[in-house]
Amino acid sequence: MADGYRGLFGAFPYAFGRTDSRLFKSYVVVGGLAATVLSLFVALSLVVLFGQTAGVQGGSLTLSRAFYIVVGLFLVAPVLAPVLLVARRHRRGLAPDAGVRYDQLLAVAGYVFIASLYVALVISIPECFTLDGEQVCQGQPTGLFAPVIAVLYALPQLAALLPPALAGALIWVVHRVVGE
Repeated sequence: MADGYRGLFGAFPYAFGRTDSRLFKSYVVVGGLAATVLSLFVALSLVVLFGQTAGVQGGSLTLSRAFYIVVGLFLVAPVLAPVLLVARRHRRGLAPDAGVRYDQLLAVAGYVFIASLYVALVISIPECFTLDGEQVCQGQPTGLFAPVIAVLYALPQLAALLPPALAGALIWVVHRVVGE
């Protein structure tokens, strides 16, 4: 295309170059790195799953392999969404007067989503687990955020789905409310 925007990979330099928001430019860099790392983790976990189940025939195992891919999409897509939405908005020239505010709010929503992944990780850690054949249990959290971490540890593991879901919804709300 003549404007330099060529799909997913072209959206990053395009959004970086078109936005006037330094906050959003930082999100383009951080979000791109986060999406790359998350994609690598999902790909490597899929390789490990294939390696551990190579001799087993399809059935429910095929479903679990597909589930890894779906989970990967639910992790990576919201990280990419702010960059893709801003690139699309600038490419189409939609509401240039509110462009910086939109870009900034989407950057904040993107950062909130990345932080929510960490919160979900903390919530999902079991109280005790086996690591390299040794039983490891969570100790008492210490430091400034100890009360918050203790509350997150006490939540049921299924609650780990809530922070990323709410943060993903925040990205959508910012796009719909501010982008209109």
